[in-house]
Amino acid sequence: MFHPIELFLLLLLISCKANGAVMLNSLESNTYKNPVINYSLPDPTVIQANDGYFYLYATEDIRNTPIYRSQDLVNWKFVGTAFTDATRPTFEPKGGLWAPDINYINGKYVLYYSMSVWGGEWTCGIGVATADKPQGPFTDRGKLFRSNEIGVKNSIDPFYVEESGKKYLFWGSFRGIYAIELSDDGLSVKPGAEKQRIAGTAYEGIYIHKRNGFYYLFASVGSCCEGLKSTYTTVVGRSDNLFGPYGDKQGRPMMENQHEVLIQKNHKFVGTGHNSEIVKDQKDQDWVFYHAVSVDNPKGRVLMMDKVSWENGWPVVKGKSPSLESDKPVL
Repeated sequence: MFHPIELFLLLLLISCKANGAVMLNSLESNTYKNPVINYSLPDPTVIQANDGYFYLYATEDIRNTPIYRSQDLVNWKFVGTAFTDATRPTFEPKGGLWAPDINYINGKYVLYYSMSVWGGEWTCGIGVATADKPQGPFTDRGKLFRSNEIGVKNSIDPFYVEESGKKYLFWGSFRGIYAIELSDDGLSVKPGAEKQRIAGTAYEGIYIHKRNGFYYLFASVGSCCEGLKSTYTTVVGRSDNLFGPYGDKQGRPMMENQHEVLIQKNHKFVGTGHNSEIVKDQKDQDWVFYHAVSVDNPKGRVLMMDKVSWENGWPVVKGKSPSLESDKPVL
């Protein structure tokens, strides 16, 4: 026989699974535990949409680019995929959809994505899709460029940013980090635009955050995808200009692969990398998503979240490693 409380919790869990929700963290009233979602959602990107919900997208370990929705950044519900087998991009035959980057541009939800096969450094590329709603359906607008067209091997991991009324795409994976200007609608490379190198060959999965007059270049170093042998680590450098030069606290350049460590492995999680945008809660606290390999559940790369504090003008995650249990964001 079940105790009444045990029965209630069992029925709640069944109900949550039936509705596609990830609710285990909700059993703690004021705290959450990592991982936020305990199955593979690599390379997360997140946006707060016009409906007030947060939407998260990830590399397609769930085929066709999974989309999740949350009100509190802790409890997430699967709401579908950006594409279907019929609508998914096709410019890289048999390619996977990796490392998406979600944005809201000119009244549309704009999803930049990588398309690649493992080892296809000259044939991979970056494309773009649009939707009227954050949960889609997304319409593919085709590729922006492939590696062999732009002249940069491993052209994956896009990041979009606007600056002084202009639109730019940053990208790159262990062959240098680059930037190029986009068209006014963000759906193509601006005619005549030239690529510009921003950082060295140690990095991929970059994200730039502007704060108090500085630009912070977050990136990942090491190996992402070797299970418990993964060495992925989240790092950061800083500049007073969007296009650099970026450097560490001593001013040593990221162009020469110098940086500060933000998140590294601990006894419970390894391979800590490819962070999302920074999200601010109602108490002005900053939060970041990333993925890691769980020592207890090493299949795939699970979804993690941690608070980012600021000390002497630099981002800090407590202990420079994943938290196990922390206070929830205030939303």
